[in-house]
Amino acid sequence: MFSYQSQISDVLKDVKIFTPDKFTDYRGTMWTYWEESMDTPPQKISKFTHSRKNVLRGLHGDNETWKHITCVYGVFYLVVVDYRKDSPTYLKWDSWTLDDKNCKSVLVPPGFLNGHLCLSDECVFHYTQSYPNQYVDYQDQITEKWNDPMLKINWPINNPILSERDK
Repeated sequence: MFSYQSQISDVLKDVKIFTPDKFTDYRGTMWTYWEESMDTPPQKISKFTHSRKNVLRGLHGDNETWKHITCVYGVFYLVVVDYRKDSPTYLKWDSWTLDDKNCKSVLVPPGFLNGHLCLSDECVFHYTQSYPNQYVDYQDQITEKWNDPMLKINWPINNPILSERDK
């Protein structure tokens, strides 16, 4: 039977963190990332990114998409920023270290940005998305600089590897 613990971010009250119960034996570990009984919106698309150490992706988001994020291999540092101008936590952020050992996942609501930094030699970031209409492609998303001084994010790196979009 699938079970998990759910908690709310200390900083961002609309962000949920799920920690699943795992089954581990001599073959390895198995856990459930999602099931219908979880308090999440219906998932429409599943994506993976494979990154090498010191790659930072983000900060990206939009006003329609829910993202359910986990790490299936390696270790990454995940940052979520409230980008809703009418919110009492506007521009506040929270962070978590997600890895293939703790198996945690984070549910990011619409109006929030997220970015992640690969801390291990390689990492695989998995996320599912839910949205009411059509997929919001990258050219229509919000992109904020990872080191925007207005956000004051404590990234554990000074010179990450970035895409042109994220520079």
